[in-house]
Amino acid sequence: MVADNTLATPEKPKKKWRYGVNRWFVLLFIILGVFANRAFSPILPHIQLPAERYSHTPLLTLPVIGDFYWTNTLTAAVLVDLILLIIALVVRKALNSGKQVLEGFAGAVEAFLEMIYNLTESTAGHHAKKIFPYFATITLMVLVANWMELIPGVDSIGILEPSSHGYPVESFLGFAETLVKGEGAGHEGSTYTLIPYVRTLSTDLNFTVGLALISVFMTQVIGLQARGVNYLSKFFNVKGLFSKPIFGVIDFGVGLLEIVSEVSKILSFSFRLLGNIFAGTVLLFVIGSLVPVFAQSMFLMLEFFVGLIQAVVFGMLTMMFMAQATHGH
Repeated sequence: MVADNTLATPEKPKKKWRYGVNRWFVLLFIILGVFANRAFSPILPHIQLPAERYSHTPLLTLPVIGDFYWTNTLTAAVLVDLILLIIALVVRKALNSGKQVLEGFAGAVEAFLEMIYNLTESTAGHHAKKIFPYFATITLMVLVANWMELIPGVDSIGILEPSSHGYPVESFLGFAETLVKGEGAGHEGSTYTLIPYVRTLSTDLNFTVGLALISVFMTQVIGLQARGVNYLSKFFNVKGLFSKPIFGVIDFGVGLLEIVSEVSKILSFSFRLLGNIFAGTVLLFVIGSLVPVFAQSMFLMLEFFVGLIQAVVFGMLTMMFMAQATHGH
């Protein structure tokens, strides 16, 4: 008989399932939310489509543009740019560290960009290196802009402005008189609206239209670079007007429809992004006022995915239109 000298590994006792401590924190916050709601009733911010101005007097007057006002969406645009710069510096620092495989936040950004590049390469082929920067930049910028509505304080902390269709001064925590300096401030029966310091950038039509114009314009530029002057025949097809009159007129009409299609892309890009994010912001306002305790958290998760999907859709459509512009009509 041969003795078995192998040591038997002791069986690890099975861990019994137990409640975590996090549930007690959630319960505590719910209870605190109930008491806070009873002490201070929720106030809806001022909801309007144009961006709100910080002051009634213009910041400066330009020769062609005219009066220039600083708005809360401009502040959001500066914050979005700063966040993107910080992300770029963090990834650059991780790349310069010499690690073969990035970890943590830098690794997540690398994986996301690699997925975008592989998608661009499979669609645009050898034009991927030219199209990818637009796809990645637009996607990341729109993603950060959309997710800003998830940050506490955005759209909810701001200036109290006297208004005829606002809320009574007594509902603003009892100290509106010290915050508001204006005509009729502090008088009984005065009403005010809340103008947020920072508003979600994607809820400003100027941002979505500007991004759509850049997308459509650069699509035409990439098409001209890839196919030369022949790219313009997509819009002005007059080759068959005299040789094949009937089909020539049809081709010419199709070219005019292509022009209409390019213009409609601007409208589609602009209002799709604006409508989804603006509707989500209003939804958070309404849920926060109707059920101010805990219920808004579920809708924040919904807006998390909506912001991600809208950013990817905007960037992906831009990439597809640019890839189509490099091929013959």
